[in-house]
Amino acid sequence: MPRREPIIFIVSGPSGSGKSTLVQKILEMPDTMLSVSCTTRKPRPAEAPGKWYNFVSEEEFQRMADKGEFLEHFQVFGKNWYGTPWKNWQEAKQKGLDLVLEIDVQGAREVQQGKLREYAVSIFILPPSREELEHRIRARSANSEDDIQRRLKQAKTEIGALAEYYDYFIVNDDIERAGAKIQEIVRRERARTFEERRVERMGAGAMALAEQRRKRLESDSQAQMILQSFGG
Repeated sequence: MPRREPIIFIVSGPSGSGKSTLVQKILEMPDTMLSVSCTTRKPRPAEAPGKWYNFVSEEEFQRMADKGEFLEHFQVFGKNWYGTPWKNWQEAKQKGLDLVLEIDVQGAREVQQGKLREYAVSIFILPPSREELEHRIRARSANSEDDIQRRLKQAKTEIGALAEYYDYFIVNDDIERAGAKIQEIVRRERARTFEERRVERMGAGAMALAEQRRKRLESDSQAQMILQSFGG
């Protein structure tokens, strides 16, 4: 039996949504590989280089971008740069592993509009409400009030892109339940063929997929309540 084509699982969500924990749930499954991003931001306490991020200077990041070494790259809050090196995908494909990307909406858009869109499956992590997201952000960090408000504003923008760019969404109101859901998505997508995914994301199939995403979101009453809490 021929080896199946690997999948790029994109996981996005606002700061405080719990996406990193749910990425770990995917990585608990066999045949998965975390895509270690490059970033120009400084390491946080206890952050080991090479585990979640490779920390590089702005000059090095720009050199990599100029040479086309990134699958996607973006700037957050007009400050730090983040990027997914092409070599991560090349390594995953060579080993037959599914690649897991924890990236924001800008990066997800780049991947899904790029050369590898037929490999990509996108998952968005929703908080239970705006109020709960704000509580999580305040509880977990010593960010300034301006930074907290900026993150909440960014969350509203990201959630607004949900219907356009994401195949699935998960409401993270219970981490075990959300973890089970994200693992079920992985199993479901692995059961599909690469050709099914390719046809779905090209030409007329892409238009049908966009409509399917929109209807899925509109038919979910819990998701609609969450969007309303953000003013959507």
